[in-house]
Amino acid sequence: MSFKIKINEFRRKITHGLTRYVGTSKGNKDFDSNSKVVFKNVLINRPNHRLGNLLLITPLVQEINEAFPDCKVDLFVRGGLAPIIFENYKSVDNYIILPRKPFNELVKYAKVWFKLKDKKYDLVLNIDNNSSSGRLSTQFANADFKFFGEEDETVKSQYPDYEHFAKFPVYEFRNYIQKLGHPAKKTAVPTLNMKLTEAELAAAKTILDTIAPNNKKTICVFTFATGSKCYPPSWWNPLYEKLQASFPDYNIIEVLPVENVSQIDFKAPTFYSKDVREIAAFIANTALFIGADSGIMHLASTAQIPVLGLFSVTNPVKYAPYGNASLAVDTNSNSAEQIIDIAKSQLAAHWKA
Repeated sequence: MSFKIKINEFRRKITHGLTRYVGTSKGNKDFDSNSKVVFKNVLINRPNHRLGNLLLITPLVQEINEAFPDCKVDLFVRGGLAPIIFENYKSVDNYIILPRKPFNELVKYAKVWFKLKDKKYDLVLNIDNNSSSGRLSTQFANADFKFFGEEDETVKSQYPDYEHFAKFPVYEFRNYIQKLGHPAKKTAVPTLNMKLTEAELAAAKTILDTIAPNNKKTICVFTFATGSKCYPPSWWNPLYEKLQASFPDYNIIEVLPVENVSQIDFKAPTFYSKDVREIAAFIANTALFIGADSGIMHLASTAQIPVLGLFSVTNPVKYAPYGNASLAVDTNSNSAEQIIDIAKSQLAAHWKA
């Protein structure tokens, strides 16, 4: 572990210890279930730059849109991905963006924090209870109602998938507005969605047809991931060979990471792009995505196709792909043959093959 990583881990432990009780049960008006509260301006706090973490906000934004169709949503985030991800969300009104490297831009970093005071919000939502910046920004923002990310044990007991990072905020939001006079809601949590346009999908279909000029459906694999989540070539190569043998009527195309590396040594036809919307649109034109837990796995979920997420070190309870026959598989207890069988069942369930 590098010195920089050690310093960052130490910093996170210190700041979490200092902020873990910030805002707990503070800043909220008394609930009155006899008068329905309507929100017109909502701030979501997720001061994070990672692709997956930002994509996991999309179900909550959809939920807010459905509950309050005229509501405008602001996002407090880091880095430049949020405006790309939420490009076609008409309700997302403003982005308050922290620089990715705050210590290199301290003045800009401080100015962004003060922007939280520029606007009066009806409701502020912190997505991650363990985020020090999230709790501080929720406390700092000007709003009548605030949710700091605490778990509600009563709500938690009702949903076996409560701990999922995309679903927890939705369940808590539903519970929160129910206490403010809105009816209870038990429907499925919205899936991750970037609202790809028909033009984006058509352009990506043209790219796919160039790579695989035939009428076969395509299975998409992504062999990369960060750190210990990345499976070695010795794991991927046997699986790739079994995919070829088990799905002769499908193209198998590898989506490459920004690093332009391949754990199967570029044996399959490849697609490379740095544009996350183009990558999502490309995957949307395929029949199945197979890849390890990563930002690209969550991006594949936005494509509304079956996703087979491979998990070995991270917790699928929190990060599993869901919807559209998507599944998480623990590779510590499932063989390559079992993964193939799961892929077949997903294709059959979603495409009625």
